[in-house]
Amino acid sequence: MMGVTRNDKQLLVEELTKQLGQAKGAVLTDYKGIGVNKLTELRRQLRKDGVEFRVVKNTLAKRAANELGFAELNTHLEGPTAIAYSLEDPVAPAKAVSTFIKNNKMLEIKAGLVEGKVISLAGVQALADLPSREVLIAQVVGAMAAPLSGFVNVLQGPIRKLTYALEAIRKQQEA
Repeated sequence: MMGVTRNDKQLLVEELTKQLGQAKGAVLTDYKGIGVNKLTELRRQLRKDGVEFRVVKNTLAKRAANELGFAELNTHLEGPTAIAYSLEDPVAPAKAVSTFIKNNKMLEIKAGLVEGKVISLAGVQALADLPSREVLIAQVVGAMAAPLSGFVNVLQGPIRKLTYALEAIRKQQEA
């Protein structure tokens, strides 16, 4: 069996650099102790959420991180490392990996990337706890609508008072 050549390694670094550079969000994990079946299940779950999962060699990942200016990641690239990343949603990898960890008690989060910024384990967990995009949009719309409905009620106040006054006058004239 022939080993991986220097050229192959360079191609792997280039590919990893491209993927991490384009990724909106990524989570570095320690996959120690997870079997092949669970790893396959994890990949299947992540794909549903638009997240790719890739086992990486630390030396090659360090080269890619350095090329992208993510030298802070180097301290987290120890032991078995896999990267879950999404090219579209910065929060999806954190949510998907955290959900898998809650359900299976396997995997350990090391660090993350969001829009080109390295974040700690606490930052990844904070991202995972965020409500979905749809819920956040609904909250913003609700917050914007609340003052408007209050304003409408204020404007209706004088009209309501006028209606009550006219009703009182009508009842007084009938009596």
